[in-house]
Amino acid sequence: MSFKKNDKKTIAAWTMYDWANSVYPLVITSAIFPIFYEAQNFTEVVENGKVIKTIDFLGHTFVNTELYSYVISLSYIIVAVLSPLLSGIADYSGSKKSYMKFFCYLGAISCMTFFFFDINYIGWGMLSVLLGSIGFSGSLVFYNAYLPEIATVDLHDKVSAKGFSRGYIGASLLLIICLILIMGKIIPDAAKWSFVLTGIWWIGFGQITFNGLPSNIYNHKPEGNRFTKGFKELKKVWQQFSGNKALKRYLASFFVYSMGVQTIMLMAVFFGTKEILWNSPEEKDTGLIVSILLIQFIAVAGAYFTAFLSKKIGNIKALSSIVFVWVLICIGAYQFVYTPTQFYIIAVVIGFVMGGIQSLSRSTYSKLLPETEDHASFFSFYDVLEKLGIVIGTFGFGLIEGMFSIRESVLMLIVFFVVGFLLLLRVPKTAALAGNN
Repeated sequence: MSFKKNDKKTIAAWTMYDWANSVYPLVITSAIFPIFYEAQNFTEVVENGKVIKTIDFLGHTFVNTELYSYVISLSYIIVAVLSPLLSGIADYSGSKKSYMKFFCYLGAISCMTFFFFDINYIGWGMLSVLLGSIGFSGSLVFYNAYLPEIATVDLHDKVSAKGFSRGYIGASLLLIICLILIMGKIIPDAAKWSFVLTGIWWIGFGQITFNGLPSNIYNHKPEGNRFTKGFKELKKVWQQFSGNKALKRYLASFFVYSMGVQTIMLMAVFFGTKEILWNSPEEKDTGLIVSILLIQFIAVAGAYFTAFLSKKIGNIKALSSIVFVWVLICIGAYQFVYTPTQFYIIAVVIGFVMGGIQSLSRSTYSKLLPETEDHASFFSFYDVLEKLGIVIGTFGFGLIEGMFSIRESVLMLIVFFVVGFLLLLRVPKTAALAGNN
């Protein structure tokens, strides 16, 4: 292999994809689209003294956010099915970057189609949500797989933190631009144009990454049927995976606690719209955006602090500490968060641990990988478990909301964090995960 690891230009190009694609989860799944979606003219019914917004879809009546949860869940099921096979093919053929581009363009173009969202044609709107989510998640499989190929193990935590930090800053910058357009009423339908701008940003800055990353680091020369070879590649990786106790136990923990983390990231804004006692609709919209920006900027500090903490006490102890804080967050949100001030306080805490757990989870997994050229296939297992976790988390969240309320859905998430914490304690100590002390 002639490629040299730890090259600053290559690492910078890699981290720019976080800058490029992080606008999707912030602007689309966390900020502007949820508020835009909630403001649509849904049918309103009163249940137990509360106004519930509903939508008829495929012959059934759903709570509006319940339907959204199910569509997001479906998108992750699709990615979970596709990514292992595509990753095997990508590893065999050395074509990770091509697959990464495909999913990037799929997600960004689908994001732009949100401009045409119309509640009277809810099926087409949900299709945009589905494809946008598939594009975002699918591209991350191949993006994450580059981490162990461009940096040595001792730099994984730092490089991963740098990527997430760039993502938080870049996404916040675009969100502020979109807010200026919306609140300043600079152009008609500014919220819809924000979706178009998000797609352009994603594709545009993604070119920096695509131009800077190597295409075929191991100089693979594919022959024969790539589909069949992809299956064989996946089987080989599974055999390596099955014999790695630390990797298996870590992924079991990640699978469970990730259910809680990802569900909170996807559904937190809806909790703010439904459970916080805002004084006016204007205060609600402004407050939600302020809380989201707080989370983003605090997450930068959280990512770097966690990289520092892991260097001192080791990855597993650092992750265990963060997961325990998530338990306290869920208890606090269920029991105490009713006012805007309380919502802001918990947003700050969420931001700090969100930045830490996302960055450190990725780098911890990369440190546990064996010597291999099949990084995309290995990261497909990571991605599949994350996506299946999101399916279970968001489906359960929507199901419990449909039966009770969104506050009880938050209570459910505590179970994921407690079990994830206990499973983390079972991960064997390895030199790669040890700190300085």
